[in-house]
Amino acid sequence: MYIIGENIHIIAPRVKKAIAERDAKFFQDMAVRMVDAGASAVDLNIGPQKKHGHEILPWLVETVEKVVDVPLVFDTTNLGAIEAACETVSKAQPIINSTDARAERLASVPAVAKKFNTRLVALTMAEGMIPVGADERVSIALETLIPHMLEIDFPINDLIIDPLVLTVSGCQEYCPECIEAVRTIKFAWDPPPLTNGGLSNVSNAVPNEMRPLLNQTYMVMLMGAGLDMVIADPLDKELMEWIRVVEERDESSALNKLLLKLHDRVEAMEELQPDDVDMSDPQQADIWKTVQVLLNKVIYTDSYLRV
Repeated sequence: MYIIGENIHIIAPRVKKAIAERDAKFFQDMAVRMVDAGASAVDLNIGPQKKHGHEILPWLVETVEKVVDVPLVFDTTNLGAIEAACETVSKAQPIINSTDARAERLASVPAVAKKFNTRLVALTMAEGMIPVGADERVSIALETLIPHMLEIDFPINDLIIDPLVLTVSGCQEYCPECIEAVRTIKFAWDPPPLTNGGLSNVSNAVPNEMRPLLNQTYMVMLMGAGLDMVIADPLDKELMEWIRVVEERDESSALNKLLLKLHDRVEAMEELQPDDVDMSDPQQADIWKTVQVLLNKVIYTDSYLRV
């Protein structure tokens, strides 16, 4: 699994403060920690930053490239900041996050990605609301995003389709549809584009103590659907362990066997069955309940694990 470390994000008060103070050591330490923990790339999410983004993002690029060699992800809607970062980067091929299918973004962002030879995340979002159904998301990819990339001669192997992970709290019906969108995109085009998801989005607006299990369980399910890349927290040791278990097919414990069964059920377009789970084991029972919520079989509430 290609893991984009999400921990440099402007929404975090400590990151916001470090940007304001130009605290290079903070960002260098964080980047090294993420890469040491298994991150394949480092996300630099500065938010819109309309006034100072063209200064902040290149500074972050220079700062982080002094200590790590992995690709950097330019995560902002400020296209000027992205261009400045592209002119600054000196190591691995960067990733721009993101364009979508709205005419204004599609007309500008892919051209910058092509000019600077970057990879590009493309969200399955068009004008108006985010589509709920998998078919709608796939249609945006196949009828708008990919054709535009072909039109401008952008390499499909540098295109990363993101079918939009959204929170189980309030957008529960989106969760299984995102899984199906990932699965379908992998078979709907030849060669298939890469797929990506913002994992922690699934647990936004959920009590902090409940977030890890939702993220970890959804990760295994998305892996079963064929997800290639994920924006996630590599410092979540249990998440990284679950990814390892699936990738290495480690059956050394009852929990590991359940995780592999969940992965394999999703891969086979099946659902986890009660007989797959030892309900007397509280951890396995919690995973079962979480899967039911993520499949929209049981309505999410903050108390779903206690039911």
